[in-house]
Amino acid sequence: MHRPYVLLSAAVSLDGYLDDTGPERLLLSGPADFDRVDEVRAGVDAILVGAGTIRADNPRLLVNSPERRAARIREGRPEYPLKVAVSGSGDLDPAARFWHTGGEKVLYTTDRGAGRARALGLAADVVPLGPGLDWRRLLEHLGTVRGVRRLMVEGGGLIHTQLITQGLADELQLVLAPLFVGDPDAPRLFGPGSYQGGRLRLVETRPVGDVVLMRYEPTAPGTGTVASAADHHWLALACALAAECPPSGTAFSVGAVVVAADGTELARGHSREGGDPVVHAEEAALARTDPADPRLAGATVYSSLEPCARRASRPVPCARLILDAGVRRVVTAWREPDTFVAGADGSGVLRDGGVTVVVLPEYEERAKAPNRHLTGG
Repeated sequence: MHRPYVLLSAAVSLDGYLDDTGPERLLLSGPADFDRVDEVRAGVDAILVGAGTIRADNPRLLVNSPERRAARIREGRPEYPLKVAVSGSGDLDPAARFWHTGGEKVLYTTDRGAGRARALGLAADVVPLGPGLDWRRLLEHLGTVRGVRRLMVEGGGLIHTQLITQGLADELQLVLAPLFVGDPDAPRLFGPGSYQGGRLRLVETRPVGDVVLMRYEPTAPGTGTVASAADHHWLALACALAAECPPSGTAFSVGAVVVAADGTELARGHSREGGDPVVHAEEAALARTDPADPRLAGATVYSSLEPCARRASRPVPCARLILDAGVRRVVTAWREPDTFVAGADGSGVLRDGGVTVVVLPEYEERAKAPNRHLTGG
């Protein structure tokens, strides 16, 4: 699935509330942070909000800076990002400012909601997703049909919760405001749900006026064949490690990372590292793990190239090393071509051994990049 990079953006009080219960919107941010948000909006392809946010806040969701809008135009992009609304019922006010400001708009809804939205005459492209709201289908449509590569989600709390619990959020930009709400009836950013375990990775923290911006990335791998946002992060790292390999005319450049179920990195490696001219990436990474580590059974191996099924340099191929380590999930970007081994099928060997193999072809070009001299592509 070619999906956008999903960035969740929110501001909360010190006690975790998005708003109070008063008639006016509680302003959690100040001028400096509003300008930062405007900058983030200018850098994305689309901005998404839910029906509750449209009803409660009547937002315009514009890029306010003329200079930033002009820069988008110079870059060949629309003046404003695509505005995306999500509503299961399709019951939205056609007079809301969302529909009458900025550039293009699209509404994702259910089959039943689509009929209601069209009857209301909403000024948007209406896209039904079936009997219910399917977030993976929505993101795939945004990526493949609308060409959205970077999506900013500005609320509300239910949508943030759904995207986080389904492993679809690549980044959380959270602003902490220096005030308390204290009203149990006020809306919170995240609600109850089946969240993935493990700690998120802190990418950045900095003051913006009197608020604090914190940026986090998820780390916990997905489960089964369903790829999570963290799977994308870890596979991108494996591809970056492949670029660090000493070049060779007789072997691929590959990177690999071993990650526990809670998002802890257990080991990483790349081809020909440490002066060993024949070591493979998965081999190098697994050599750094403790074979008795119980976390290996729930771990995921990320490899920029499909683990090898046969090799001439050493007796044990990487697919067998993974099976022997007890790892039962592998995420890769590129199936091994016949350049050195005809009919290579490391994925088949792994699957026959009970391993779940997930291929994310959108990373194939990154995996191929340090190997162009071998593939001629």
